[in-house]
Parts: sequence; C-alpha cells; structure tokens
Amino acid sequence: MTRLESALTELAEAIREEVRTELRDAAGAPDRLLSVREAAALAGIGRTALYGALGSGRIRSVVLGRRRLVPSSAIAELAQSPPGADR
Repeated sequence: MTRLESALTELAEAIREEVRTELRDAAGAPDRLLSVREAAALAGIGRTALYGALGSGRIRSVVLGRRRLVPSSAIAELAQSPPGADR
C-alpha cells in the first residue's frame, strides 16, 4: 500500500468515526430527514455517489413531493457497515 493509499484509508476511517460519534450523540433523538446534500456531507461522500447508493438500494430514502430525503438512521447504518462491504 502506498503512502497516499494509507493516508486516504486513515482519513476515511476518521470520517466514519466522526459520523459514528455524531450519530451516537443523537441516538435518542427522533429520526431526522436529511436532504441529499446534507446526507452526502454527513456520510463524507459526494452527491453523485450518494445518488448511486440510493439507486442501488444500499441507502434508504423517502420521497416527499418532488424531494428525496434520507433518514439520518440510514447514514448511521452506512457508517456502521465495515469498510468496503457491499452495503
């Protein structure tokens, strides 16, 4: 593994841990519906990657009117899955 790959892996794990911490703090709160932009930022991925995960069914979402919203618990499930796992 190159230094760059190692650094990227370490960064990805740090982002996952930060998401886990934020979600653990909000564990008792009701599920919040996030916009695609908010969900992508919280998950640490781009909007295109999030739309891909939504389309493949790896992340749950709901449609209200013309908006697609992502439950915060769906991001928590994504964060808790092992790296590289087929979500």
